[in-house]
Amino acid sequence: MTYYSLNRIAPDTSFEQAVINGLAPDKGLYFPKNIRPLASDFFSSIDHKSKIEIAYEALKQFVGDEIPESKLKDIIEDTLNFDFPIVELNKNLSILELFHGPTLAFKDVGARFMARCLGYFNRDNTQKVTVLVATSGDTGGAVANGFLGIKGVEVVILYPSGKVSKIQEKQLTTLGQNITALEVAGVFDDCQDMVKRAFVDDELSKQIKLTSANSINIARWLPQLLYYLFAYKELKNNYKNLVFCVPSGNYGNICAGMVAQKLGLPVKHFIAANNSNDTVVRYMETKSYHPKPSVATISNAMDVGNPSNFIRIKELYDNSYDNLKSNLSTYSFSDLETKQALLELYRNYNYIADPHGAVGYLGAKAFLKKEPEAHVVILETAHPTKFLDVVETTIGKEITIPNQIKDIMEKPKKSIPIKSYDDLKSFLLKG
Repeated sequence: MTYYSLNRIAPDTSFEQAVINGLAPDKGLYFPKNIRPLASDFFSSIDHKSKIEIAYEALKQFVGDEIPESKLKDIIEDTLNFDFPIVELNKNLSILELFHGPTLAFKDVGARFMARCLGYFNRDNTQKVTVLVATSGDTGGAVANGFLGIKGVEVVILYPSGKVSKIQEKQLTTLGQNITALEVAGVFDDCQDMVKRAFVDDELSKQIKLTSANSINIARWLPQLLYYLFAYKELKNNYKNLVFCVPSGNYGNICAGMVAQKLGLPVKHFIAANNSNDTVVRYMETKSYHPKPSVATISNAMDVGNPSNFIRIKELYDNSYDNLKSNLSTYSFSDLETKQALLELYRNYNYIADPHGAVGYLGAKAFLKKEPEAHVVILETAHPTKFLDVVETTIGKEITIPNQIKDIMEKPKKSIPIKSYDDLKSFLLKG
């Protein structure tokens, strides 16, 4: 597979170099040159395939021959060593749970896949690679866990001080080894801006090898398309008119779902459910894209004011607003509405969601008002225990804390406070 930059200045490159570089030399996001639909019988026979078989068939074109078949299958099997269960609420609603991995968040799949690909590509390299990542919540923990102990890779995670949950903070500040957490005085957009600035800093690039583990990296972004294939396998015989509702922040997850659709996945429509950070919602209403500073919400992993992956979504639809509008609905909801949804899910369905899943539920309900025959699959992206205070207070019930969370809560937090890009640069150059 060949990849090109969406800025269209840098030369095309391989999967390996796209993974190692993160961003193209012209600072554009990489995008696959061709997306080839899967064989015509793939989806009709998908219910007879294992999740490893599904994943290999779906991903192999994006990797090409750069990782041998046996090794790629090993990477996939190691990445997907947990379940992706579906909870059916009623004839119109199902929930796809993506939080059964090691850090209880949907980002485990992309982080683990990328870490293992990068480890393979770096197996004989004596030069250390520094993975630089900004997080608004779950990315940091997933990346830290996925890359822990990977040879030749150092991980530096920037997170906004006081704007991630206590459990999320513990997941990225307690591992040690090759993982360092930088606590930024600011919001997520400040963290993301620092990371982007580091990638265009010529002085840095001459001295250290940087790559990104945010969903701008193709190896973090593309494996998320598997969620949609797994859901289709389980639901295809029971429901028609499948629609996916995705709690959306940086728009990597829903964009990967749209790639699955390009592969031939029979899905009718996509819904992006947003919190008060509504840049894309406003674009879909006005055709005018105006990012704004992010605001803090109880669904903090979606607190993104300028979603990096939206440019990929536009590329998938040939930059046609009308084409995108026909396949995507967007909604925005407040914290108060989110809490009401948490309570409604618990009272009506005995289901305990996290705030992001609750936003997804609201998006699904809004869509069903205009398309009542659809069956909407809500992607539940994190375990509710990661947002313990909000969820327990809202539903009035104590949540059982999983053992992997209990273990990290006893460990001491280790982070380095920074205030500016100069602080980040100084740290990286010292490293």
